[in-house]
Amino acid sequence: MTIYTLTDRLHHGHTVHVRGDEIVPTVLSWLAELGARSPLAEDLGRAVRAGNWPETHRIADYLSLEVAVAA
Repeated sequence: MTIYTLTDRLHHGHTVHVRGDEIVPTVLSWLAELGARSPLAEDLGRAVRAGNWPETHRIADYLSLEVAVAA
């Protein structure tokens, strides 16, 4: 099972290690803290699951996130 590192660039110190199925709920909770909601969270989850890293990074950049495979 692949573990991913998510970093929220808008909140210093918001970094978590999650499974692929935890990416969307995590991103949605971070957006909710800002009073926001975006369908891009679902798009990000799909891009990660598909292994589409150019799309993953494009969406993550728009959401002010970093996504990487955890070492």
